[in-house]
Amino acid sequence: MLEHALLTTEDHRKLRVRTGRGAELGDAVMCSIAVPSEFRRVQDEYPILFRLNDERDRFTALAMFGFETGENLFLDNGNWDARYLPLAVDIQPFLIGGSPSGHGDKQVHIDLASPRIGGDGVRLFDEDGRPSPYLESISEKLGALDEGYQESESFFSALERHKLLEPLTLEITLDDGSTNRLVSFHGIDEDRLRELDATTLGELHADDHLMPIFMAIASLGRLSELIARKNRRIGHG
Repeated sequence: MLEHALLTTEDHRKLRVRTGRGAELGDAVMCSIAVPSEFRRVQDEYPILFRLNDERDRFTALAMFGFETGENLFLDNGNWDARYLPLAVDIQPFLIGGSPSGHGDKQVHIDLASPRIGGDGVRLFDEDGRPSPYLESISEKLGALDEGYQESESFFSALERHKLLEPLTLEITLDDGSTNRLVSFHGIDEDRLRELDATTLGELHADDHLMPIFMAIASLGRLSELIARKNRRIGHG
């Protein structure tokens, strides 16, 4: 159960956060939210797919780490085997307080129920109550994630307006003969993208939407690497 609290010097001066990686720290996840502003870096490591939320009124972009719930094929002996962590993963156990569409200053909150809290982790404040370099870095990443989230609304609206998302089902046969399926996801409709006229493409480019579209398409090349990770995991028992 989540236990969110506003992060303050008075209440959390001696609090420590474990920055390692592992299933016991909450990293055993199949995917993570990714925002369009980070697609260029995400696609270097992970496939990017899209999925409707539970209310089926908004799409979300996801960086894929595995093929099954709770499977993260990038976890390896306490390390995350990738050069880039999606922002939504990198900032845990922190979050921005208040509604993402609200007004006023955003505040840093922390999930006190997270397994990352305590132990021999990194301090958030020094003895004088000043933010540590780690906390300052987290604040910057939270700001980048929030800004990316705000900008993503127009991106997804453009994708839907131009009918650029299509249902995508991936069925993958592994070396041991077993089959993994990714269902209920969407991908960029490349045929539809090719049909767009120059004016529409120019508008997408002017709105900074064209690059993340191409990055999402390019990211599907990472599926073969994800399959290879799965096969190695099976091969090692």
